[in-house]
Amino acid sequence: MISLRTDLALEAREIYEQGNDGSNIPGVKIDTKELDDCIVTKVEVLDEQGSQIMNKGIGVYTTIESKLMKYDDDESREQVTEYLKDELIDILGTDKTKKTLVIGLGNWNITSDALGPKAVSKTLVTRHIFKNYNKEYDDDFTEVAGLSPGVMGITGIETSEIVKSIVDMIKPDRVIAIDALASRKMERVNSTIQISTAGISPGGGVGNKRKALNKDYLGVDVIAIGVPTVVDAATLTSDVLDLAIDNLMEQSKESKDFYNMLKELKEEEKYHFIRESLEPYDKNLIVTPKDIDDTIENLAVIISEGLNRSLHPGRIVN
Repeated sequence: MISLRTDLALEAREIYEQGNDGSNIPGVKIDTKELDDCIVTKVEVLDEQGSQIMNKGIGVYTTIESKLMKYDDDESREQVTEYLKDELIDILGTDKTKKTLVIGLGNWNITSDALGPKAVSKTLVTRHIFKNYNKEYDDDFTEVAGLSPGVMGITGIETSEIVKSIVDMIKPDRVIAIDALASRKMERVNSTIQISTAGISPGGGVGNKRKALNKDYLGVDVIAIGVPTVVDAATLTSDVLDLAIDNLMEQSKESKDFYNMLKELKEEEKYHFIRESLEPYDKNLIVTPKDIDDTIENLAVIISEGLNRSLHPGRIVN
């Protein structure tokens, strides 16, 4: 089982292949396509064997990687939004009669964890219109409700219990949960979107997992949308160590064998060594980029607009 801290199925696959001489993961199917300024990778966990190795639920994990997400301009935002919309339509389908509940997971008081609440606040909700006018169908819009349930530290209630109660009451056909995730590579922070059909565990990004929101628990399909906004200090240190070793190998011939030995350490071995070194001093911190405020706002716009266009076919794009 892969134990490095990452919420991305793409990275779990990379870690396995690195530690197993590039071998494919049993019970896992991979498909990759390259678009303009974007790479889309689909990791499909097919069975229980693949699930146990990956430490991910059975389902499809679609990852959109693009540096455009880090650019705060209309053209870049529009391009990523269209990529996201296309992948969401592929997963959600085009049935206009389906009712959707959008959940913004996370703590709105902590910027790096506020992606879910911010994205929900910008999502076009229509359930009240359908109910007020007794509508069952519309050519241009579908029935969408939205909620940011907060975190247990604020409400005193498990997030999963709140969502389950709402689902039982309004009976949507599906739940879309938006949350901040954790990556094991700094380069993927704030530049990657993962869409999963396997549900999500609130708080997973900071190692504080709660009861999973998935079909088994809620009784309806659960699609999770997440962006890695943080890495932990051990992960960051491991990446910096790799860069330092490469640099030292280039400059020193005498100690090349020693540096090669360090280089050959498996990813998980290196990570656990660093983590064990940091934890006695309570230094395995969660790290996020310094421009996180503007970045989260930008990502919230991308995700909400991607949802609006995929859920509402008559959505007018300005």
